[in-house]
Amino acid sequence: MTGGLRVGSIGAGFFASFHLDAWSRLEGASLDALCDHDPDALARAGARHRIGSLHTDIDRFFEAGPFDIVDIVVPPVGHRTLIERAVGAARLVICQKPFCASLEEAVEATELAEARSVPLVVHENFRFQPWYEILHGLLKDGAVGTPYQATFRLRPGDGQGPDAYLDRQPYFQTMDRFLVHETAIHFIDVFRYLFGDPSAVFADLRRLNPAIAGEDAGLVLMRYETGFRAVFDGNRLADHAAHNPRRTMGEFLIEGSVATLRLDGDGRLWRRAHGEYGESVIPCSFPKAGFGGDCVYRLQHHVLKAMTSGSPLANTARFYLGNLEIEAAVYRSQAEERWIDLSH
Repeated sequence: MTGGLRVGSIGAGFFASFHLDAWSRLEGASLDALCDHDPDALARAGARHRIGSLHTDIDRFFEAGPFDIVDIVVPPVGHRTLIERAVGAARLVICQKPFCASLEEAVEATELAEARSVPLVVHENFRFQPWYEILHGLLKDGAVGTPYQATFRLRPGDGQGPDAYLDRQPYFQTMDRFLVHETAIHFIDVFRYLFGDPSAVFADLRRLNPAIAGEDAGLVLMRYETGFRAVFDGNRLADHAAHNPRRTMGEFLIEGSVATLRLDGDGRLWRRAHGEYGESVIPCSFPKAGFGGDCVYRLQHHVLKAMTSGSPLANTARFYLGNLEIEAAVYRSQAEERWIDLSH
């Protein structure tokens, strides 16, 4: 695509393909440059998408700027350095999650962007999945009455055996912090989107597959001042009933005084009134192509709309630090075997 806001993207790996596909479909965006150290990955991306220039050298990539948007889609270890360069070469920077290699690096990156007055957005796409946007509206309208509790059961079934993750994102095997840092962080953000900020957390984490370095199963319980409870129940080795186990990654139940809302593995939604047996279908349509209801496209569309209309940005780095603070509390809870207070 020619014309529109100039986008420079860094990374041509597995998940970057969803970013590149979304940019290529978005009206008002021009994918002007792509950088990756792997020339074969660059060639594959160039064959699939119309891209202005391809670079294996990061200096040459930035020389192709300035850009309206720099989209960073590489593992966390590279985020802090690339953000420092990108905020000097773009009007807005997007960075994939997990955001930086540590909370300290994330704070530094956030402050670097703020010092340059460059918006920094974390590509936390799960809240843009259409079923969560619908659930957000239903909860706001009181569809469950007084919310009692919510449970998400993560069951992608992709973590078994010595070859787990190697065909898609092999660095998963070497992450010292895996289930929470890489995966549950999505649901920390979703829970904040749907229910607000928790006041305390408790975690019980474990590693089931000896082929990986980090935890791959566990329970995270979030307590709210209202008495509400939210539970993340994650197990990457077990699966769930779904035509595509990666569409929702699991199943969700939200229970309240007048009704229960349910999400299944195919992205379908139901509401069951309290005291009733049958469920009513909640319409939820979305494209089957792309990742997670095309949430990558929806997030990038949100960014373009904010840049062109001035509408508020979701998932700014400053907001996202709250997710990382909760993540840090989860790991602290595991280490100290106690509830960690977040109300300060």
